[in-house]
Amino acid sequence: MKHNTRMRSDWESIEKFIQPSSTVLDLGCGDGSLLELLRKNKNVQVRGVDIDQNNILSCIQKEIPVFQSNLDEGLSDYGDKTFDYVILSLTLQVVYEPRMLLKEIMRVGKKGIVSIPNFGYWISRIQLLIKGTSPVTEHLPYEWYNTPNIRTTTVADFINLCGEMNIRIEATAHTCLKGKKVPSCFATLLPNLFSEVSVFLLS
Repeated sequence: MKHNTRMRSDWESIEKFIQPSSTVLDLGCGDGSLLELLRKNKNVQVRGVDIDQNNILSCIQKEIPVFQSNLDEGLSDYGDKTFDYVILSLTLQVVYEPRMLLKEIMRVGKKGIVSIPNFGYWISRIQLLIKGTSPVTEHLPYEWYNTPNIRTTTVADFINLCGEMNIRIEATAHTCLKGKKVPSCFATLLPNLFSEVSVFLLS
């Protein structure tokens, strides 16, 4: 999935989870903006993976090492525990084999960082209930007919999947956008209902 070049709501949380001078692999790295930010602020060694040719060229222009690959084919080019962190940022919902990819993340990385848009967000629920149409929000901006998302993942869904796969959730960060009429603390207290984007540190 292509990353926005502006600061996304999950990037701040991802940055806080990463220790300085570590090694980072970003899956679905987009134009490399997140890796560029981490390299600047955390002094980390970075590498990206993306399938889109334009994103590959953007990473090269930023002097970010990048590999063109389809995430649904796994990460066989990387050995066990090759990176300190493997990031999957707002991309899990677009892959065909999420369980396989999560397994590969935990194999290749000493820790994984996964962020997801929450399809259980309260505005999405209200839109579906009142309008009877597929929800459209800032983090889910597509119509049903042009969306790249093939998974409707909620916070509860992801937590349950981690439990089934014996993946430990070390830390979480749940956010709702500034300016909305819901206090940000609600996202922490009831993330499955009030978090727009959730970030998980996995081991």
